[in-house]
Amino acid sequence: MNNSTQAASGSKLKQGITGPMLYLFILGDVLGAGIYALVGEVSGEVGGAVWVPLAVALLLALLTASSYAELVTKYPKAGGAAVFAERAFKRPAVSFLVGYCMLAAGVTSAAGLSLAFSGDYLSPFLDVPPVPAAIVFLLLIALLNARGISESVRSNVVMTVIELSGLILVIVLVAFMVGRGDGYTEQITQFPDGVNPATAVLGASVIAYYSFVGFEVSANVAEEVRDVSRIYPRALFGAMLTAGVVYVLIGLAAASALPTEDLANSSGPLLDVVSATGYGVPDWLFSLIALVAVANGALLTMIMSSRLTYGMAEQGLFPGVFAKVLPNRKTPWVAISATTAVAMVLTMTGELASLAETVVLLLLFVFLSTNISVIVLRRDAVDHQHFRTPLVLPYLAIASCILLLAQQSGAVWLRAGILLAVGVILYFVRRVVKAKQH
Repeated sequence: MNNSTQAASGSKLKQGITGPMLYLFILGDVLGAGIYALVGEVSGEVGGAVWVPLAVALLLALLTASSYAELVTKYPKAGGAAVFAERAFKRPAVSFLVGYCMLAAGVTSAAGLSLAFSGDYLSPFLDVPPVPAAIVFLLLIALLNARGISESVRSNVVMTVIELSGLILVIVLVAFMVGRGDGYTEQITQFPDGVNPATAVLGASVIAYYSFVGFEVSANVAEEVRDVSRIYPRALFGAMLTAGVVYVLIGLAAASALPTEDLANSSGPLLDVVSATGYGVPDWLFSLIALVAVANGALLTMIMSSRLTYGMAEQGLFPGVFAKVLPNRKTPWVAISATTAVAMVLTMTGELASLAETVVLLLLFVFLSTNISVIVLRRDAVDHQHFRTPLVLPYLAIASCILLLAQQSGAVWLRAGILLAVGVILYFVRRVVKAKQH
């Protein structure tokens, strides 16, 4: 985007993200750290047919991604789903809660990732207490985030390449293993005895769907993307399809390398898969790759959380102080400081793993809002070209969100309800303060 276009956009943020950077930004966030434990959990549901729910989850995620592609290119403002809800429903309470759900999910995820980074992954290299290490890690992430979006996304490029290389290594080693006549390739179409395949795939697809969550984060940096209408859809769908292909190949590789019982019971399935190939790759190497994956996920999640906070402040949903940016760096320093502080507090509360499913549930509410917003805003004309999704897809996406919500347990609904209640209280406190100011 040239300077005149940047000025015309009216954005205070720097347009520093190119097409390849955005592609790797989305790919890095979708791949995430989950794949290193995900394969065993999915195998527990579907046996050796691990690749089937991964493919189903990709299709379900692409439905909602198509809604994001239309709305992001139509309204390229930081704030993502909260901005879409504001335009579609004209009710500040709805927009606030949508943004709050994203924020609660994002900051909690970042806190969990920081604890994951400072725990088992870090211990082979550095023996330090997890919580202090997590806090230091979050501080380093905040400093990189505040330095600039280009620097942050360039760091993501390096980390995504390392992360992707590790997954490709798994696929290649298993391919050589199968090529020499070893392995369990007959398992890739086998379901556990006495299990209905359709029911098993649906249950496993809920787990697998978590692995595709992350694409929505890119909506919050739309204001910093050059030529967003042309670049964003290509980067979004390209990254998701790339992640989907990698996941399906990882599913096929894992089921071909290990007996399904061993795979399902493994807490480090890809380490076990690499060991089973017999090629002598050291365990510490995959610990290092996992550290990079976790760090990458935490960086991208904190970029999203800070940009979302900034966008909501610009919309009047948060106090205006959160919209302040560093004069030279053009990064939202108050929003970065606040989201980092909350994540640091969460690392000290423990039990973050128990909130993982709640994060997914909160994001499904966000996805429902976004898919409905596409339909509501279809007649709203803008003065520039943008991506248009076939109208049937948002309806299918709404159905997919409801289907996935129906699979969640009562305990997860209870935790999400408590978090939403906190959001409602915050909203009414903000209204009271605003009324007193006037």
